[in-house]
Amino acid sequence: MDFTFDFISVVMLASLAMMVWACIEVGSNDATNLVNAVFGARVLKRKTAVLIAGVFVVLGATFASPVMDTVRKGIFNASMFDAAGVASVFITSYLVNTVLLYAYSAYGLPISTTATLVFSLAGGAIGVSGNPAVVAWPMMGRVVSAIFVSIFLSGMSAFLVQRMFRGAIRKDAQNHELVLLHGPWMTGMILASLGWFMIVKGMSGFPMIQELGLERMGELGAGGLLLSLWGFFTLLTHLFLVLAGRRGTLYLFHGTSVLGMICMAVAFGQNDLANCASPGLAVWLIWREGVGDAGRISIPLWTLFGCGFLMFLGMRTQRAQRVTRAEINTASQQSKVRLYAPVWCVRLAGLLLRAQHPAVSGAPRSTSEVSDVAPEPTRNEEGKKFHYDPLRASVILAVSACVIAFASGLGLPVSTTYVSFAAVIATGWGDRIFSRGRSDLKLGRALWVVVSWLMGAVLSALASFLLAFMISRLTWIGLALAFILNFTLRYFFRKRADRHEITHHLMRANKKNV
Repeated sequence: MDFTFDFISVVMLASLAMMVWACIEVGSNDATNLVNAVFGARVLKRKTAVLIAGVFVVLGATFASPVMDTVRKGIFNASMFDAAGVASVFITSYLVNTVLLYAYSAYGLPISTTATLVFSLAGGAIGVSGNPAVVAWPMMGRVVSAIFVSIFLSGMSAFLVQRMFRGAIRKDAQNHELVLLHGPWMTGMILASLGWFMIVKGMSGFPMIQELGLERMGELGAGGLLLSLWGFFTLLTHLFLVLAGRRGTLYLFHGTSVLGMICMAVAFGQNDLANCASPGLAVWLIWREGVGDAGRISIPLWTLFGCGFLMFLGMRTQRAQRVTRAEINTASQQSKVRLYAPVWCVRLAGLLLRAQHPAVSGAPRSTSEVSDVAPEPTRNEEGKKFHYDPLRASVILAVSACVIAFASGLGLPVSTTYVSFAAVIATGWGDRIFSRGRSDLKLGRALWVVVSWLMGAVLSALASFLLAFMISRLTWIGLALAFILNFTLRYFFRKRADRHEITHHLMRANKKNV
């Protein structure tokens, strides 16, 4: 047994162990965004929403494609490396991304697992080879452009749809006469978007969909498919409202928001599993069969189920709750929110808001200007704040689903996190939540999230470059130092984030109650 094989054996075992942690961290940060809309609208309690979404994440992961693309559609050329080099790149992606995900989740910041994986693979490949030519730069450019285009499309579409829906139904989405008049075509549009999303994205790996060729309808006949689905669901919703009466009106948009969460959960488990599972499984394949087949792996069903279950466990962590709470508050219809944003972000947000509305100063304002459009800041019977209403929750999920399906039909990789966050902010803008209350703080937080996204991509690439260089040169010693650094940084960020949580959330909450 030679030295190279011994090193790869250790990397393989370490990668499989890190895969468990990566699945949990993806659940803590990325998958938890699935429940934000229904929880923010108080349609479901968070534990209930997490349980339902988690079941469908596991279902989607279990029926994910058994062939997984481990190099993310050709980010780097694996054939230019030996077995130890490729293994070093993959273990580096775990070591870097688990720390990034842990730190971002601890501070309540969303981050894209797709983007961090892509940039860490590129940085790690350069660090091992010392040659930037190993990276497929046209593909990297396509990934980056797809991310920015998807954010723009999601934000623009969510704003326009929210303004259109709100203009038709105003602030009372449970008014029977208005819902009976406008509810069918609005619900038909939401359900058509979700149906298209599930065919093109969420169920594209299911054998029945592949046999019927329905997964290609998103590319070949999107307009016809959407119009057909819209007409069908509009008629179905009208019949439901006529038969169910006022009780149907009361829960119509509750149902569409929960259905949207379920669709997103299935698709997330189906398509985002590779972000946390593929590097570890790739190293295992390299150890077993060599580097030649590292690009694609065939994996057993029980492995997919296990990875999906680990993501579900991650959704139940305290860090996941922080991500949920911070994102909901960022675009809340409430005038007063507890959020953290750097002073420069709040000041920049204030300047932007004053440029748009000279009367905005950052202090709580009267809601008379927007009371005829957005719902009033209210609480439920338990005293919990309504951050959205069910209509807005449905729009967030439907627009996010539609944009992701559209990009997938074109073969473009997009981030579920970025698309969903853009929809949350844009629907809030459509409801004019940035025209009252602590709008400067909310917009400042949104700016801080965007800056953190950019920082995350740069940190992922740079840290992977340095760590992969160290591991490939020092082998055993480099791997040991990398793990020590990983655990040390995780401990450091946990302590700092816990103090941050006490200072900026718990202490503010206690002051309010005094």
